[in-house]
Amino acid sequence: MTGYQTYQGNQIDGAGPLGLVLLTYESLFKSLGQARMAIQASDMMAEARHTSRAMEALIELSTSLNMEEGGQVAQGLASLYVYMMNRLTEGLCSGSTDHVNEVIQLVQKLREGWTQLSSQQQNKSISLQRQQQAA
Repeated sequence: MTGYQTYQGNQIDGAGPLGLVLLTYESLFKSLGQARMAIQASDMMAEARHTSRAMEALIELSTSLNMEEGGQVAQGLASLYVYMMNRLTEGLCSGSTDHVNEVIQLVQKLREGWTQLSSQQQNKSISLQRQQQAA
């Protein structure tokens, strides 16, 4: 196991549910970028490999949704994940980066939202810890 793989394993082990979502978004974003580079290089094998990894990340995000607690937000995310998978499938081996670029833009917006949510939760946690220490 390489040092990087150990680092990744430690990140996953130490991440809470929200942290795992963010790590999955990072993996998705990286795979989409690699798929776009493969398309630009006309490397269909690499495009398929990286698109497959992106699809795996989207499936992971989709299956991790809690439909009962998440309500309409979770349903909306599920629909969006399906849409992104469909766009990637439609564009696979088309030679165009349009489909990947569209999904990258969607992922960037979603990742920003999850990052903000994570920051808000961390701030609440810090505030709560300070209140407990002061008491």
